[in-house]
Amino acid sequence: MLAQSENGKLRAALVANLKSAVTASFLMLPESFSEEDLFLQIAGLSYAGDFRMVIGEDKSKVANIVKDNIQHFRILYSNILRDCPQVVYKPQQGKLEVDKSPEGQFVQLMALPRTLQQKITKLVDPPGKNRDVEEILLQVAQDPDCGAVVQQGISSIVKSSSITQSIKGIATAGMWKTVSYSSKKLVKMWKGWWRKPSVSQMS
Repeated sequence: MLAQSENGKLRAALVANLKSAVTASFLMLPESFSEEDLFLQIAGLSYAGDFRMVIGEDKSKVANIVKDNIQHFRILYSNILRDCPQVVYKPQQGKLEVDKSPEGQFVQLMALPRTLQQKITKLVDPPGKNRDVEEILLQVAQDPDCGAVVQQGISSIVKSSSITQSIKGIATAGMWKTVSYSSKKLVKMWKGWWRKPSVSQMS
């Protein structure tokens, strides 16, 4: 029973993470978009603001992740998309339409993880004002640049994490191994820039 309880908690946490990824992506996408657009946005969340994607990572990494696993993305997110009241999901056409009204965006902002809400609050609220998070998110929901603000909040979280991981990597692997590994990454990154692949072209 204890194992079942722990598995239930883990499953609930995983589903919550999937829903958060979908909600954040909705806020950064236009009113109408394809499944492919959504999956690219979701896959890119982990790399938004990651300085390793500027120096050292293959630029086509996110596109390759989606291209190679698009059916798995559909299986993973289809139930969440069907149950979400903020989106019209047309799986046969692979198309989606999301509510971009201020009211719809406010609901989505309120459903974001608290850590991201706090990052957005710091970006928008002038120092010393100390307004309620709900009040600030209501303001962001009415902003034409709402998606860009959410993107900034995510980027600041990922950037901090990526720097910490890289510092730990240098300390663990040693400077010479790190430089050698980074050089190989840079070569791969340059090849990715020259290819500039499109998932739609490759599928």
